[in-house]
Amino acid sequence: MYSKRFARPVIVTHHAAQRMAERAVSDALLLRLVDEGQTRYRDESHLWAWMDVPDREDNLVCAVLVLENAVIVKTLMHHWELLP
Repeated sequence: MYSKRFARPVIVTHHAAQRMAERAVSDALLLRLVDEGQTRYRDESHLWAWMDVPDREDNLVCAVLVLENAVIVKTLMHHWELLP
């Protein structure tokens, strides 16, 4: 996978791949989330990317990302809430 938004490859950790399988999130949906989702940065390289996916029964789907030489997907959550 390659992120156009961040202009670098996307690497999915083993943990994130397990969570994707548990939460029925495809590679295509993950890439859409990375490239089109809303973002909030914790610092220069750590961020959350999320989006509402209307055809899903859960609410926001969120990926925890680390920006290095690649976009590293650390985990994936659903039923997520953006806190202030």
